[in-house]
Amino acid sequence: MANKKQLDRLLRVRTLQLNMTRAAEAQAHDKRASEADLAHRIAQLAQNVAPAPAEGSGFALVAAAHFRSRLHASAEMAQARLVDAERAADLAAEATREARRDQSAIEKLMARADAEAALKAIRELEVAPPVRKIRHDPC
Repeated sequence: MANKKQLDRLLRVRTLQLNMTRAAEAQAHDKRASEADLAHRIAQLAQNVAPAPAEGSGFALVAAAHFRSRLHASAEMAQARLVDAERAADLAAEATREARRDQSAIEKLMARADAEAALKAIRELEVAPPVRKIRHDPC
């Protein structure tokens, strides 16, 4: 069994790892939110450029069609980035759960070591001879 110093060191390392995975998870959630916002803005732009019956030159219609096709391509890329960001956020959440399990395992080992040390001390006290003899004065 590991001693108290080793367990303290392991707990510090596991706590640091947990904090790092929590930070990575927060970054992944932020990236997912920003990708979702970007996909939403591109979708709104595509709706605003939708064809409408209006009189205009042929060049304007061609330019609008080209812009719409570029927006749709951007929307597809944004959707792919959003899926990737969601996958990364899920992986980061799983890493955080694993780091928390590791940290709690070390905490349980420390608690068990403390309980074993207390039981050992109690057994030593039970086995130890009395510290002083009780002497009665002659009556």
